[in-house]
Amino acid sequence: MNTPFKVVIPARYGSTRLPGKPLLDIAGKPMIAHVCERAIEAKADEVVVATDDQRIFEQVDALGLKVVMTDANHQSGTERITEVAVKMGWGDNDIIVNLQGDEPLIPAAYIRNVALALASQNLAGIATLAAKIIDAEEIFNPNAVKVVLNHANYAMYFSRAPIPWDRSSFTTKGSEPTHNMPYLRHIGMYAYRVKFLKDYCAWQPSELEAVESLEQLRILWYGQQILVKTVAKAPEAGVDTQTDLERVERIIIQSQF
Repeated sequence: MNTPFKVVIPARYGSTRLPGKPLLDIAGKPMIAHVCERAIEAKADEVVVATDDQRIFEQVDALGLKVVMTDANHQSGTERITEVAVKMGWGDNDIIVNLQGDEPLIPAAYIRNVALALASQNLAGIATLAAKIIDAEEIFNPNAVKVVLNHANYAMYFSRAPIPWDRSSFTTKGSEPTHNMPYLRHIGMYAYRVKFLKDYCAWQPSELEAVESLEQLRILWYGQQILVKTVAKAPEAGVDTQTDLERVERIIIQSQF
């Protein structure tokens, strides 16, 4: 299926745990370059880095990659991506994949899969990914966001809590589910139609997203659908700390990513 799509990579310089994260060296090149390579491998028609920092702008531009300077006052990467779509003059029906700038190990196939999933239907203006939870302890980990799907693979709810709650076995933390329903971990990659992005940015934040600290709950709050494509496994974790950076570099060097 030849579905055109674009990838936008939000990249901020500020990080409390790892300042200048997009520009940190991994195996001889800045992290943002590795992320762009994953998007190019996914056969995206356009790959654009969205930043609010001149240092990142200059580095990405020097690499010969497309970069757009965006407003520093955006509250989320979604708002930053919407600004890029408007500045680039992309059409309302165009598909954009939001690829985080600290995910150099994301499989290119996942980037393409989420775009193709969105293009395969017309009910939702947004698609995302999930993977089956293998380790039962992860069900109880609030840092692992869970998602429950309906029969057609649209999201019913996202939560940091263990959902669905297995009433017959979840009496103590660490209990394993007794039912065969697969527990799914949300993977934070999204594909959007440009029109959806514009609508989203016009909505006020919801109470649900404030409680769970999950931006995607705004979409369900306003009665919109989110298509969820299930993939074989969750990708390697991205880079949040110096330890993560060293782990990712080892993987890239060993695998010749």
